[in-house]
Amino acid sequence: MAKIIIQTEDFDAAAEAAQITQNRHDIGALVSFVGLCRDESQTLSALELEHYPGMAEQEIARIAGEAEARWKTKGLTIIHRVGKIKPGEQIVLVIAASSHRGDAFNAADYVMDFLKSRAPFWKKQHLLDGTSGAWVDAKDTDEASLSRW
Repeated sequence: MAKIIIQTEDFDAAAEAAQITQNRHDIGALVSFVGLCRDESQTLSALELEHYPGMAEQEIARIAGEAEARWKTKGLTIIHRVGKIKPGEQIVLVIAASSHRGDAFNAADYVMDFLKSRAPFWKKQHLLDGTSGAWVDAKDTDEASLSRW
């Protein structure tokens, strides 16, 4: 069963990796992904992430369950932050553990593709000039990534 957390505070990816592998000698691969807040146009002061409590955890659990059913995982951790996140700060962590690297890579990649497109999170830009920018729409490339699964 996956560990799923939605929180406002930052996370420690190394500590989470240590926790998922603690006393587990059957794990031969650990793949982790950390998504960061980026500011491509250098106008962003923060990205505000909102979610629908209860629904978001349920949808992430569904996505995690699908990954666990498709690949032979030994553990799966998903942590997603909400609230105001500044450029360069961590937003999301996905760790997939398995006996072999292929299962770990595929499970982590699958979870991220579906988190980007299906999990109920909304992102709003807050700009350096003090104004609020637009809500961030899903990208066509995110939707296209789903077609490979």
